[in-house]
Amino acid sequence: MLCGIDHVQLAAPPGTEDALRAFYGGVLGMTEVPKPPALAARGGCWFRAGGVQLHLGVENDFRPARKAHPGLLVADLDACAVRLTAHGAPVEWDDGLPGRRRFYSADPVGNRLEFLAPEPA
Repeated sequence: MLCGIDHVQLAAPPGTEDALRAFYGGVLGMTEVPKPPALAARGGCWFRAGGVQLHLGVENDFRPARKAHPGLLVADLDACAVRLTAHGAPVEWDDGLPGRRRFYSADPVGNRLEFLAPEPA
């Protein structure tokens, strides 16, 4: 029945679109995807990189996702960690998943993000 994931939705507080664009577009290098006009009026922003789409939707009573998170595959995990650190984002390495190297970080509004890559052979 299921054949893939179209996108992952994360929430953000109103008025944070510029910070989200700086992080997801500037730091992570994702491309912003224009929202359809009816949805653009609600605020938020959408991003794409490769086969990944993240939608950041405005939530008035926002609380960041601290446990739930997208797991984002990265070609060069160490370079990603350095880039995030250089831009002031936290990087917390975790070796609890066999066969994968990974770390956790957070976007500018506090949503948890996991970055991972296969363990080298």
